[in-house]
Amino acid sequence: MATPQVQTVSTTGDKAKLAFAGALVIGALAAFYLLAKQGQIAQWGALVVGLAAAVVMFFTSEPGKELFAFGRDAWREVKKVVWPARKEAMQMTAYVFAFVLVMALFLWLTDKTLEWLFYDLILGWKR
Repeated sequence: MATPQVQTVSTTGDKAKLAFAGALVIGALAAFYLLAKQGQIAQWGALVVGLAAAVVMFFTSEPGKELFAFGRDAWREVKKVVWPARKEAMQMTAYVFAFVLVMALFLWLTDKTLEWLFYDLILGWKR
């Protein structure tokens, strides 16, 4: 049995970038709470600027670049999907609703039959 490959942050530069991005997030949150007396514009401005800087720093690191490449590849795959026409989608939705209705009826009948069998016939508990 093969063991899965585990990717780790390998370079010191990437580790430093990720640590700095984490520090920016913490700093943005701290600034948000520390600037409470300055008003909401200052609070939210510091939070947005700090988080934006953290995102930029993350995406300059190798894991950030890999995440961006993964998203780009995923979007490319989504574009290849052949989506059903409206008529076909409506038909499949109707089939699902019909199946759910039939299954609900079957389970209700099964429940009532077992209830009658156990409580009325076997145990004799009349309601």
